[in-house]
Amino acid sequence: MILVRRELGDVLRDLRLQKGQTLRQVASKASVALGYLSEVERGQKEASSEILFAVAEALNVPLSVVLTEVGERVATLEGFEPMHPIPDTVPDEFLSDFAAK
Repeated sequence: MILVRRELGDVLRDLRLQKGQTLRQVASKASVALGYLSEVERGQKEASSEILFAVAEALNVPLSVVLTEVGERVATLEGFEPMHPIPDTVPDEFLSDFAAK
């Protein structure tokens, strides 16, 4: 069985590690309890859209990028070819535009 919460947690963890941030740093920036964010990353808890947005913002990544990556991973697990593969990193120009909003 495919669990979206597990894929979401993996994506959040991968992005956090890619950015070189600790769980504590992201939890603090997102105003989310450290233990709760750890459970979300491990796929043990479902996160609300508000928390997902706060965590994505703390990572300086648009929520749409997070959700797209989750969708691509789920499609792959289902045996489908991902429709729009996203790059390993988000271009800096996009992040600077996002941060300005």
